[in-house]
Amino acid sequence: MIGRFRAWIADFGSNTRVRAWIEDLGDQFWLRPALVVALCVGLALLATWYDHDTAGSDPSSGSWGYSGGGEGARSLLSAVASSSIGVAGTIFSITIAALSLASGQMGPRLLRNFVRDVRNQVALGIFLGTFAYALTVLRTVRTVDEGKFVPHVGVTGAMALALVCIGTLVWYVHHIATSINVEMVVDVVHQDLVEAIAGKTLDAADLMPPAVPLAGEAVTVSGSGFLQAVDSEILADWAHQHGVTIVLRVRPGAFVPLGAPIATVSAAVDDARDIFDKAMTFGRRQAALQDLEYPVRQLNEIAVRALSPGINDPFTAGSVVDRFGDALCRIAPRHLPRGAVDRDGRVVLTLDVVSYDGLCDGMFHTVRQNGSGSAYVLIRLLEVLCRVAEVERLIDRRATLRRHADLAMAVARQGVSDPAGLADCEAQFRAFADVLQS
Repeated sequence: MIGRFRAWIADFGSNTRVRAWIEDLGDQFWLRPALVVALCVGLALLATWYDHDTAGSDPSSGSWGYSGGGEGARSLLSAVASSSIGVAGTIFSITIAALSLASGQMGPRLLRNFVRDVRNQVALGIFLGTFAYALTVLRTVRTVDEGKFVPHVGVTGAMALALVCIGTLVWYVHHIATSINVEMVVDVVHQDLVEAIAGKTLDAADLMPPAVPLAGEAVTVSGSGFLQAVDSEILADWAHQHGVTIVLRVRPGAFVPLGAPIATVSAAVDDARDIFDKAMTFGRRQAALQDLEYPVRQLNEIAVRALSPGINDPFTAGSVVDRFGDALCRIAPRHLPRGAVDRDGRVVLTLDVVSYDGLCDGMFHTVRQNGSGSAYVLIRLLEVLCRVAEVERLIDRRATLRRHADLAMAVARQGVSDPAGLADCEAQFRAFADVLQS
């Protein structure tokens, strides 16, 4: 029985749709505050239960907590409740202002990072939880006329939570002031990219998919929206069971219209659509669960907005390019998945995965196109490509880096009007060529 339960837990945790649901829970701003409120209400009930259980003791003898009467307890709890809910409203207003600023300067898709920030959610939860705690304890206070009962431990807990709220407010203001700094935002997204590289790349090369295009039946699904996750194990087991081969046409992060073909199956199978509905998870927005390019697109959005005429901040774009260079240097000793899944030595499923060429295109194309007139951005781009080329030793990857360096230099020769800036670009391009020849 225990073994069966453990197997069920393992299957539950490995289910792709469950992991996508858990990932989506992080986007719910209300979840952690609600949990903190529930915890505080539980503490209030526990404290008042303890006060009822020790009602005959004298709270004033050697006590460091509250030892006053019922009227004082009511006044104190009312003050704690009213002040905490007032500051909670202020915190909510500060959060909305920070979200508006982030949306205007760095792009609306970066809002997800602020909404998912655990510290913002916990700070709001502490103030709401203090309010709920004070109300829960306040309802138990009785004066002499009502049958005297003063929850001394409960009131002491409210005083302690009020002190916690003071520290939380100071810390929260500091956190918001630092979190909306563009360098901090870039660094946070960069850390997401680093984690994605560590989790979605391999130490050794895996199977190569068949080079011959697959001919067969196109398959559609009943859902639509952004493809968030694909359960490759379900598809591979089904393909092996039916003796067919599957090639996916889309990968996580892509938007799939209703009725669009998402895969090719080597032979017609009756329940093909049902198994694809089960294996694929769609959502209203992109998710980072299986999408290596998700943080790349976020960083690109920051860079593109920084290069817009309204903001004109090439330094932020240069900082983004530096992070891209760091990511490519981390990929240098590793391998990107090729997307081939086998059963009994036969490739039964080929996933649509990002290649090194595609990853570099996603990193550099948009920055180069929007920074075509900025010598600073193009020089920084060539410098980053030079550093990556010093680390990278695979010939095909170095050819990709050379292609992007050639494109950057061609854009510089057409768009950079400053002779000195163009000369610096030429010098950096020659340095890059020297690295490739070494």
